[in-house]
Amino acid sequence: RRIGKFEQANGGTIFLDEIGDLTLNLQAKLLRVLQEKTFTRVGGNETIKTTARVLAATNRDLETLVSNGQFREDLFYRLNVVVINLPPLRERKEDIPELVSYFVAKYAKKYNKDVRGVTKDVLQILVEYDWPGNVRELENYIGRCIINTSFSEQIIKKSNLPQQNMKAEVAYSSKE
Repeated sequence: RRIGKFEQANGGTIFLDEIGDLTLNLQAKLLRVLQEKTFTRVGGNETIKTTARVLAATNRDLETLVSNGQFREDLFYRLNVVVINLPPLRERKEDIPELVSYFVAKYAKKYNKDVRGVTKDVLQILVEYDWPGNVRELENYIGRCIINTSFSEQIIKKSNLPQQNMKAEVAYSSKE
């Protein structure tokens, strides 16, 4: 017997990421759970109630998907209660220094390193980059930077920057 996500979230909140990528079949099943507030476990025959609140996220335009028949209109309206539009990271570069600090602390702890920050020139490189993968890309990049530091280093320098997937770094380095 396995407890599913809606059962685990009962009385709390469940976060459904990339909701715009669900197949129409899964959309129908999700709609049923949201409308009836009940579900049956896979392979089970017992109806289980849920009071889980649902937060859903996507980087796709759900209204366009609805008009193209790729997303159920009834599910769209069931989910479309409060909309929070979060612009991509390239449109809110002022958030990058705080995110960098957070991710440095997170990955320094994870990898048991004493890294506490980045140099000014590294921060400049990070701010100038457009981050097409948004916050996830920045987070993974900072994780790789931490891996590239030695155990004695307390700050990420340009020499710690990974060489892959960062056009800004290459462009910045070529200016010197």
